[in-house]
Formats: sequence, C-alpha cells, structure tokens
Amino acid sequence: MRKTRAAAAVTAVSVIGSLLAACGGGSSSDGGGSNESPKTLTYWASNQGPNVDYDKKTLGPELAKFQKQTGIKVKLEVVPWSDLLNRILAATTSGQGPDVLNIGNTWSASLQASGALLPWNKANFDAIGGRDRFNASAVAAAGSPDKDPAAVPLYSLAYALYYNKKMFKDAGITTPPTTWAEVVKDGQKISKNGTSGKWGLGLEGSNLQENIHISYVLAKQHNADFFDTSGKPTFTSPGAVDAVMQYVDMMQKDKIINPGNAEYAQNQSLQDFGKGKTAMVMWQAAASNFASQHLSADDWGAVPMPVRSGTPGTGSQVNSMVAGINMAIFNNTKNVDGAKKFVKFMTSDAEQVILNKAYGSVPPVKAADGDAAFQQSDIQVMAKTLQTSATPLPQVPSESQYETQVGTALKNLWADVAAGKTVTKDTVKSELSKAQQQMTQ
Repeated sequence: MRKTRAAAAVTAVSVIGSLLAACGGGSSSDGGGSNESPKTLTYWASNQGPNVDYDKKTLGPELAKFQKQTGIKVKLEVVPWSDLLNRILAATTSGQGPDVLNIGNTWSASLQASGALLPWNKANFDAIGGRDRFNASAVAAAGSPDKDPAAVPLYSLAYALYYNKKMFKDAGITTPPTTWAEVVKDGQKISKNGTSGKWGLGLEGSNLQENIHISYVLAKQHNADFFDTSGKPTFTSPGAVDAVMQYVDMMQKDKIINPGNAEYAQNQSLQDFGKGKTAMVMWQAAASNFASQHLSADDWGAVPMPVRSGTPGTGSQVNSMVAGINMAIFNNTKNVDGAKKFVKFMTSDAEQVILNKAYGSVPPVKAADGDAAFQQSDIQVMAKTLQTSATPLPQVPSESQYETQVGTALKNLWADVAAGKTVTKDTVKSELSKAQQQMTQ
C-alpha cells in the first residue's frame, strides 16, 4: 500500500509538519496482529456529542460489544473537530494513521484524491451488507461521483433552524420564520438594534466549517456556486458575493447577531441559546447539546432552514448542505479485514439506531431511519431536508482547501464588522478574491 501526500492539496505544510509527532502508527506499530488474525484496531472518532467524555461514554459499551463478538479490541481516541482534519492530513503525509477513522463528509473528495483512504468498491460494500443499504444522498457525499466512494456513511445530518419558544412568545412572535426576511424581522423584535441584551440569531464566526456551510447554502439560493462544472473556483461570482453580503449584513445592517459571535468557534452560540441570550441558531442535531444544558424538548422548536421565498426544494430553494460523518479505513492498515468488520458493525441496523439516537442524528442506513427513536421534531426536519432539499458540498479534490480559504475569508469579515469597520460588496469581493488566489497558487 502506497504512502500518500495530501498537504499540497488541502492545507499548509507547516501545520502538517508540526503535527507529525502527534500521530500514532495504528495497528501496524502496536501489536495489532495480522490481516488474517487482527487483535486490535485503532479508531479516531470525531467529537459528536456535547464533549469528548460524552463520546467516550457513548462509544465505550459499543466497542466492548464488538470485542465480545469478534475478539478484536478497538483503541478509541475521540478527536475534537478543531484538530481532526489536521490530524488526518498529518497521517496521510506520514503514512502513520489509525486503522479506522471518522471524517466530515465534506472532506471525502479531498481525502479521496490523496489516496489515503480505502476505496469502497462493490466487493468492499458487499462485505458490509451492500451499498443499497445506505441512503443515496449520504453515499453521494462520500467522494467524487466518478470514483468509488472513499468512505461509508455513519451519521447523517442537515441544518435546521432552532428557536427558543419562550423568547419568541415574550417577543409576541407566534410562528417560526420560513424566509430570511422573516428571520430578520423576528430577530429585530428580539434584539432591538442591540439594546435589549438579547439577540435574534447566533453563529460561530470563527468556525471555518460553519462559515462554509451557511455561505454555500446562501450561494445556492442566489443561483451561484463556489466552483464551476470543471472544478475551478468561482468565489467572486456576483451570486456568491451577494450571498456572503447577505450573511454578513445580519450582523452589520440588520443587527440581529451579537458582534461577539465573531469570536465563537466552540459551540458558544448554543450556550447562549440555552441561557436565553439568543433566540435562534442554525445547527445540525443540537438536541443532545440542549439536553446537557437542562433544556427540555418543550423549550425549543426546530423548522427547516429558511429560503429567500417560497418553500425549500431543489435549485435556488436548497436550504442545507448534505452534512454528516463518514467512516473510512486508512489505506496503510495491516488489518483491513478487521477494519471492515468494524465498519460493518458500526453500520449495522442495530448499532445505527443506538448511535444515531445518542447523537440526535439521522441514520444513513435505510432500515434504521424509520425507528421510533427518530420521530422527534428536529430529526424529522433533518430527514426531510436530506430527502428533498439538501445538496452535497462540491465533491472536488480542493474542497478542504476551499473550506480553509473561504471559511477564513468569512472569519475576517465577521471580525471587521465586530471591530466597527464597514463591510461592503467590494470588501466581500476582495476577501473572496484573496481566497481564490490562494486556491490557484
């Protein structure tokens, strides 16, 4: 199996170099046994719950169950999202990674292009029960459409708009918003130009992935994209600029977002929601986080992400990217058969119910998503969105680079607004142009 290099395609070499020492060698270096008789597997799980401890407590019993069934011990490491991509990239450079890992599904095409992940051809899918077990939209976000998927769907997600029922009632708002104009109108009733001490909408302005996700959806609603059909970046198209301007103006002109949110990156907007400081958040599967803050399901509601007018759908009515987490096998593992057994276990019908219920996500396995555990309001909103009005982020090799560059451009724009600087369309275009130049260097 060949060693690969993804640094040039997705992130700065200096960042990767600094992380090489942190990467473990997986089963190939820790007595993991052979492919024919695996003894251990190393697994990098993404932080899905309110904190890392929640994930350890959730996954621990399931990994013990797998060990009892197969005799294979799984060495778990839960990696925070802020570190996960760089850890993976460092592993692809060094050739020393885990046996099995979770990846954000938006990274699938970039990591696929690196050659670091086992391709899921028909034989590999058949080893875990077949490709047809999975929802098509989830598989579509597992790599380039002209190649075998680079990973297997594990948890499916979409964006929903969560709202605080008490704050809405106190402001005299009787129904949740369905359009952006209504979001602004309702948000202004609550924030009162920043004089009420409360805010209409929260966001994570320093979280590059959230910046990308929301700006991408807004761009689709402006009939734009961030790449052309050949995979070349088109960050400065009029529709893309208008989309980013609309987003930034929610803080700058509409004054429904606290300028302090420009610094948020670690779920602080959800904490503000739980404390009654912010009335709305755009999020994927927030229920477990709210529960950890002692909010009951009666305290909040969830509706589809807004559109410019009308109802969610395809084309300019797209209201979410296809979000979720995929499970991949590191190509350098010596325990590929054991790794496939683990993926089969984690994507089995029974485990899909257990795990997705714990995280409030939507099972990508068809046989599991009809379970009674997935009938709560926000999961139903996400499930319908995935079926009818979500689209994958661009499945191009430079997608991770796009997340870094455009996500950073948005972060800079939020910081400018928070600092009292005026952001115009020219400012937006300039930031996006810089991001595009970085992509083409």
